[in-house]
Amino acid sequence: MTRAENRERTRQRLLDAAAPCIAEKGLAAISVEEIAARAGYTRGAFYSNFRSKADLFVELLRLDHEKFCENLQAMMDNAPSNADVQKQFASWLDQCYRDDKHYLLWAEARLHAARDVKFRLHLSAMCAEKRDIIARFIEQLFNGANTILVGDSLANHALAAMVMMDGIGYVKRVMRGEVSNAPVDVMLTESYASMLFRTYSE
Repeated sequence: MTRAENRERTRQRLLDAAAPCIAEKGLAAISVEEIAARAGYTRGAFYSNFRSKADLFVELLRLDHEKFCENLQAMMDNAPSNADVQKQFASWLDQCYRDDKHYLLWAEARLHAARDVKFRLHLSAMCAEKRDIIARFIEQLFNGANTILVGDSLANHALAAMVMMDGIGYVKRVMRGEVSNAPVDVMLTESYASMLFRTYSE
């Protein structure tokens, strides 16, 4: 293994170790030493790869964000032209918030962004990219259904989809004993998709 490969391996192990730590305790409650120990390294190894916990967190979010965008782009590229677009959209929404670690990382990111202006700029840029790719996805769905679009509304509907994903994630995790999986997932995702498609069909 070359020096560069070894460095990248160390960096990735630190990121892999940090994700569950942050999801379990939050960024402020964990220490650099805890992340390093969980990865099997020392404090020095951490600072050889990241300037701070916030620096590591930004990289962790960036990688997760890229995966989200790549998955959505793949769905756009492989979507059959004759698909039921409403069901396809609802199905995509349904899959976006099922992973607990993913949800908790981004929930922690929102809290940290509220207190840290520099961090907020990084998060804002990623959210804008997410909004734009979701808007393109919505546009593609409507083009496939030969439905006329109102261009200025695409970004707003993309933001509404993002808010809905966050809201569902929040409700399902706070009301675990009262909310079962299927009914809420189906009701909210299909309700939003139905509202969206009805808005552009009228």
